[in-house]
Amino acid sequence: MTEQDTPHIGAKASAALLIIDMINDMEFEDSEKLYPQAYEAAQHVQALKKTAKSAEVPVIYVNDNYGRWQSDFRELVAHCKSDVKGRPITEMIEPDEDDYFVLKPQFSAFFATPLDLLLDYLEVKTLIITGVAGNMCIHFTANDAYMRDYKLLIPGDCTASNSVEDNEHALKLMSHVLKADTSPSTSYDMKTILDEARTYYESN
Repeated sequence: MTEQDTPHIGAKASAALLIIDMINDMEFEDSEKLYPQAYEAAQHVQALKKTAKSAEVPVIYVNDNYGRWQSDFRELVAHCKSDVKGRPITEMIEPDEDDYFVLKPQFSAFFATPLDLLLDYLEVKTLIITGVAGNMCIHFTANDAYMRDYKLLIPGDCTASNSVEDNEHALKLMSHVLKADTSPSTSYDMKTILDEARTYYESN
């Protein structure tokens, strides 16, 4: 596949940034526990997204449909920008027109979704996974990605769970078991990440 086959992509990065369930109305039980950590993580995700896009890394929003089976992603964003608890986070990291989106029915971004096909189309084998909740959807997604031989970067400052302890426990598991790099996004050198991503892609 050549770059002419994907004219909306400036350059093949071999890496993608996943933002999972951050477009969220936060209108659910125990959301008051998640919100403070999620807001802090969103600030880091916002900065990381800016860095990723400047390096032409594709950004993919993966979101639960929250039972709104007749809605599309734009309607979901509009809902989360209405008078709901999650509005400040949604407005902070609102998708751009050239971002991708995938709706998921369960915890994993891969289960019953076209994510694998999209990543193959984009020639991606390295994933930077961010979002909520670290001990649920992030962990399930990382498990499925690991089984599909993706290289994993899960920046600890870009994920959140109901408690800091839960999130740290999930990050330790993903680091030890799934070989994920959980270094904070503030330590990232995007050029190095992309060089290593291209090498990994070419070797797989």
